[in-house]
Amino acid sequence: MTSILPAERRTARLNSPLGDILLAFEPDALVGLYFEGQKHQPAWLAALPDDAQHPVVQTTTRWLKAYVEGLSPAQAPALRLYGTPFQQAVWRALQAIPRGQTCTYAQVADVAGAPRAVRAVGAAIGRNPVSLLVPCHRVVGRDGSLTGYAGGLERKAALLRLEGALSA
Repeated sequence: MTSILPAERRTARLNSPLGDILLAFEPDALVGLYFEGQKHQPAWLAALPDDAQHPVVQTTTRWLKAYVEGLSPAQAPALRLYGTPFQQAVWRALQAIPRGQTCTYAQVADVAGAPRAVRAVGAAIGRNPVSLLVPCHRVVGRDGSLTGYAGGLERKAALLRLEGALSA
């Protein structure tokens, strides 16, 4: 993995119908997408300079606009996800959940290769640095209930309604 100097990281703020979003990015990839006030937001974000005109921000903005309009976003920004090998496996499993569908924490644990680690999977999901693009909101409880979402359960329900996975 290439080491990126903190001086090369930037942030940008976006307005969305789902709430304000803070992006963190490196020269060639998005490393964070956080709703304002979201749990587990890294403290280092506050120290980064803003660069709303950066190409990563522009690509993310186009993706987000298509997403909230219910369209199939054409080009997602490149992602660079920093985490443990276990977290990486969980986040890859999340990316395999299609829009408009949900799965349980146990199903994610199976796909991630750790069927007995459901709680650890939940913790890894909670630390997802790029919500929406790594769709952790699509994970529900064993009985289909909405549980755990760093951006808040109301937002999770709104996202699932937007995607057609939850009726109004």
